[in-house]
Amino acid sequence: MNNYNVFNTEHNPVYMQQNNVFTAPGINGPPELDAAKSGFLFLLNTGSVAVGAGNSLMLQATNPSGSGKRLYISRISGGTTAAATLAIASGGTITGGTTPVPFNALFGSATTSVATTRQNTGTLGGAPTTAMVMQITAGMYLIDFAGGLVVQANQTISMTLGTVALTGSINLTWWEA
Repeated sequence: MNNYNVFNTEHNPVYMQQNNVFTAPGINGPPELDAAKSGFLFLLNTGSVAVGAGNSLMLQATNPSGSGKRLYISRISGGTTAAATLAIASGGTITGGTTPVPFNALFGSATTSVATTRQNTGTLGGAPTTAMVMQITAGMYLIDFAGGLVVQANQTISMTLGTVALTGSINLTWWEA
């Protein structure tokens, strides 16, 4: 039996394999890629909204009871024209407002999300449990979760951006399984 060094060296790499990515691609990516390809990655956004001092821009996605699915939060992103507080909570109530329709990331797909949504400005009501709070500066923000936040059936995720006068946006991306 030969005595081979198990560590890579410059002239004798043990753990290396050449391949032609044109004929044998080796693509390694996050789960969002497969979810998008399968038609189960959804996007929800508030658009650009002006918010008065003392209020927050609010966005919410609820996984209804009996949906048989879980919402795996991929990322929360957006922008703001002023330094603000971004809060992410479990639960909470948004009164009034609109019910934006989640967009399927597989363009042309007829698959719709199980989530019900709500958007408004004001103050988040009910009894939310705060999961994260962060101070953000004016500009864009991005928080990657890669499925690390999971919204089970009969649960809600709420995001608020405020409480100073600003023009801001919130984008929520998730996949369902």
